[in-house]
Amino acid sequence: MLSERRLQVLRAIVQDYVGTEEPVGSKALTERHNLGVSPATVRNDMAALEDEGFIAQPHTSAGRIPTDKGYRLFVDKLAGVKPMTAPERRAIQNFLEGAVDLDDVVARTVRLLAQLTRQVAVVQYPSLTRSTVRHVELLSLAPARVMLVLITDTGRVEQRLVDCPAPCGEATLADLRARLNSRVAGRRFTDVPRLVEDLPEAFEVEDRGTVSAVLSTLLETLAEENEERLMIGGTANLTRFGHDFPLTIRPVLEALEEQVVLLKLLGEAGDSGMTVRIGHENAYEGLNSTSVVAVGYGSGGEAVAKLGVVGPTRMDYPGTMGAVRAVARYVGQILAES
Repeated sequence: MLSERRLQVLRAIVQDYVGTEEPVGSKALTERHNLGVSPATVRNDMAALEDEGFIAQPHTSAGRIPTDKGYRLFVDKLAGVKPMTAPERRAIQNFLEGAVDLDDVVARTVRLLAQLTRQVAVVQYPSLTRSTVRHVELLSLAPARVMLVLITDTGRVEQRLVDCPAPCGEATLADLRARLNSRVAGRRFTDVPRLVEDLPEAFEVEDRGTVSAVLSTLLETLAEENEERLMIGGTANLTRFGHDFPLTIRPVLEALEEQVVLLKLLGEAGDSGMTVRIGHENAYEGLNSTSVVAVGYGSGGEAVAKLGVVGPTRMDYPGTMGAVRAVARYVGQILAES
């Protein structure tokens, strides 16, 4: 275990390096921080921190920079989550509350996160598998064609065309709509197949083909994997950190283009707790020089998806964690009220 003083030295190194982008020396530390010891003692502490792999000497400079291991200890033991100020919280709330639908919520969230953190923002769409049905609407478009509209508790709207085997009258359609909603409204998507399997038997023989066609389209909508969608924004922010990446930002940009990689990264985040992956803790090689800060968001205390940011390991962790957590909380509130 590191002594309390060496932990304080590590904290000071991380804070100074994040703020100045320059390797940190013992003289600068004693001048900028009230460590209560001489530069010689700080040099000894820095040597011990280097021996244990928490800091490293990037070149012949006398300064040191944090390693992935050093950032990890900083995040786990030394960094509190920086709370957002009241004006910042109001700005977040006002910006997100103007959204008109789920796509707009996600798009605004991406822009807001990228602006607040000055990193790359990634927001996953709410997962249908974790959602509940709010309402199913059936609209007649032609004698044998129906529009199925599925509305979820997160405000997501899915529309599908259903070609029926025979003309469907308004009375039959109204009956099907009512019976369908009485069974599935407020229920989890994963429960729907079981709840509707015997529904065709409640209708006259000549209408069962139409009922089956509608149910088949509904179940196909639930089974599709289009819930694994995400939106990304702020990629241009990476150009501000070119010197933070060992060779080039190209591997990072290529990784960010792979939605499967980003979905896996977000999937590693806990449902509601904050997850911070630093440097080589990210399994994908292209992201070894980045950190990922992610958290789940949703309504009613259950996460329906994840959001977060990707940036260099030289990151303002307390501020970034605070922004990600605050935005997730407001998005959850908006979904709950939608």
